[in-house]
Amino acid sequence: MGKENPAEKSLNLIRGRLCDPTFVFRPLSVSPESNYSKLRFIVSTSITEGCNNSILLLGPRGSGKAAVLDLVVGDLLEEYPDSVSVIRLNGLLHSDDNCAFKEIARQLCMEHSLLFSKMASFDENSQFIIAMLRECGLAHKTIIFVLDEFDMFAQARILNPYSLLIGKQRLLYSLLDAMQSVTSQAVVVGISSRLDADQLLEKRVRSRFSHRKILFIPPSREEFDSLLEHLLSLPADSSFPSGYVSRFNEKIKNITSDTRFKDMLKTFFNANSTVNSLLKFIFRAVSLMNMESGLLSLENFKAALSSMQRQPKLEAVRDCSILELYLLVCMRRLEVKEQSSYNFISVMKEYKTIHDSFQTSDYYAQNVCLRAFEHLKEREVICYAENRGQSQTGEYRPMKLLISASELHQGMRSHACCPAILVKLLDH
Repeated sequence: MGKENPAEKSLNLIRGRLCDPTFVFRPLSVSPESNYSKLRFIVSTSITEGCNNSILLLGPRGSGKAAVLDLVVGDLLEEYPDSVSVIRLNGLLHSDDNCAFKEIARQLCMEHSLLFSKMASFDENSQFIIAMLRECGLAHKTIIFVLDEFDMFAQARILNPYSLLIGKQRLLYSLLDAMQSVTSQAVVVGISSRLDADQLLEKRVRSRFSHRKILFIPPSREEFDSLLEHLLSLPADSSFPSGYVSRFNEKIKNITSDTRFKDMLKTFFNANSTVNSLLKFIFRAVSLMNMESGLLSLENFKAALSSMQRQPKLEAVRDCSILELYLLVCMRRLEVKEQSSYNFISVMKEYKTIHDSFQTSDYYAQNVCLRAFEHLKEREVICYAENRGQSQTGEYRPMKLLISASELHQGMRSHACCPAILVKLLDH
């Protein structure tokens, strides 16, 4: 096999980094005030001091709750290899109490090399779990229960055929109640994207919960900048040619310091500011890297941003016929003239005015224009201004645009066949 191209090698390296949560979140965990430090302190205290704890990790999807927890658990398993067991449940899969208890029993049996019985009843599994908590506590071994989608374990369900709302928190109550014993040694970690997840708990469960919460908020701009450098910079002491590494890293610094790139990031974060969305954005940009030069460019990030921020309204304008563009421009001109209410008839008058003034070749009969008008309504580019007046025919009912002037202008500029006169009419 031939020697690997430095460009391909750097591409594979950065892609591997982006897909490794441990590498991504490690620099965000250095600060003693980080969520990693807070969570590690709570869990490690339970291990070293033999106490019970419960905590909720709350934040939007993609904010790194599960990744930070995995980072903490991985580090603690290295530090205390014989003192930690991890049991993982997901509310989407194990919200049924019988299923949840059976899954906990199965994982405990696998962890401690015991024989698991699929035929065990709910009560047998429950007694087995309580006994294992007691035995692990006596052996100074902490069991970490990870409950992903925690709110699914806490919500109520409907019991058919009587449609009665019943509590769905038997699992939570059993775990937290068993942790009240002095012999048990466990930590319950709930993960949820609902900030009110603790308010869903029943009174008996809430009284046994420790009410510790860690909120995952979007990183600051300084943290994002350091994360970008951490993810994209090539290591100096590596098998890459030294000249290539210096050129690559210098290019990254030039891009990240460019005001256009900063404006691009600001636009991107206004839509989604989670770490997960940033990783997807960088992954797309890196995948567009020029393999001949082996360097990233600002255009790569621009293309990645445009591919992630799909704008259906702009796409609808780009797909419009010439006649439909004329109708949209007429409606926009009526709005500029501060005509508060307009219908198809008034739009046709404006259309005729434009034709008479500029002698355009694109002039169609009224019945053809009405079909184009209806098509715009079906595409949800325009709609009726109010629900009243349904007895009126469509051409007399007030209408309104569902796209802004900037969206219309941008869509027309990117349209393949838009007449120049339309863009001029829109500007004036």
